[in-house]
Amino acid sequence: MRLSPGLLRDPVHLLATGFGVGLVPWAPGTAGSILALAPAWLMFDLPLPWRVALALAVVALGVWLCGESARRLGVHDHPAIVLDEIAAMLLLSLLLEASIAWLLAALALFRLFDIAKPWPIRAVDRTVSGGVGIMLDDVLAALFAAICLAGVQLLV
Repeated sequence: MRLSPGLLRDPVHLLATGFGVGLVPWAPGTAGSILALAPAWLMFDLPLPWRVALALAVVALGVWLCGESARRLGVHDHPAIVLDEIAAMLLLSLLLEASIAWLLAALALFRLFDIAKPWPIRAVDRTVSGGVGIMLDDVLAALFAAICLAGVQLLV
């Protein structure tokens, strides 16, 4: 289901699609994840408690926005809804030092797990409905990526 840019007049869709980034024709989830690199980078200057609060606020608001956007579109987790990828990348960035290399590694690992959806990510994606389901599979993919990055950080 291809969406019209006119959809962005609705604030719910505007935010859920990452200000329209989710409307790109190829790999909208990757586009949304890349978009998240800018706020993640800017957040590195904030104290960790502020970064955690902001990331959790995006997740919490994202649950409602993603669920409402999906409800209005009539499609659970439409590919254009990328706020879940953005929120997951912000969470993942909490574990990183301010480095482009670490952000790019996080992006690559997150996309790997979000696309491959190993167990239990795939099970959550298929069984948990609404905004919670849309957000939770990406948060789990970020958790898998975080575990991998933590292992690499121990070795470096």
